[in-house]
Amino acid sequence: MSHGGKVAASGAVVAAEVEPDPPYTRSRMITRLSGLLERVSDGAAVVASGDLAYEVLLPAAEVARLEREVGSRVVLHTIHTLEGVSQGASYRPRLLGFASPEDREFFELFITVRGIGPRKAMRALAIPFPRIAEAIAAGDVGLLSSLPEIGRKMAQTICAELAEKVDPYLRGVAPAAAAAKGDPRRQVALDAIEVLVQLGEPRPAARDLVERAVAVPEAPASVEETVTAALRLRGR
Repeated sequence: MSHGGKVAASGAVVAAEVEPDPPYTRSRMITRLSGLLERVSDGAAVVASGDLAYEVLLPAAEVARLEREVGSRVVLHTIHTLEGVSQGASYRPRLLGFASPEDREFFELFITVRGIGPRKAMRALAIPFPRIAEAIAAGDVGLLSSLPEIGRKMAQTICAELAEKVDPYLRGVAPAAAAAKGDPRRQVALDAIEVLVQLGEPRPAARDLVERAVAVPEAPASVEETVTAALRLRGR
């Protein structure tokens, strides 16, 4: 998405000066869209499904990937929004599309930060979401402030508000087989991280220890076993 993109009355996305996000509401009325990807331009995809074609706004990180898939069938996990026009006097429907339900959830977490609305977030999320989550967890203000429209002060705010909330969106927090939301092994890994943090381990170190502890063929089955295995790895 261009850093100052806006949607004209015709529905085309055009370049414009960066403005504050307008008022909006969102829902899960349309939660998934599959169909033929007809084109990608100016941060938006057009997906044909049946007799209808939908314009879907994309996070910046997804644009290059989807440009390579034009002409193929794609699946996007969506948020249906009503974007305020004329200071909220009327509303315009929009679809925001993401590669996975986890990316969609991370976006919804990201926009809880003061000063970040949906349009700004779509422009700022210009690298893979797990990498952004890792930067937030590690307090990497430098990486975050390099994202479009995220200055140093905003990066510090993001870390302050989200550092304790991003563990579910980090790479390798549980074995790949346990990646599905709600899998008990995934929850064991997350709980073990919290225990290590309570024991005084810095969160990035706790996450690294747990990742190493579970990256074995017979991974620990309980929180207690995972914590014990992680503590044994300290200093190795």
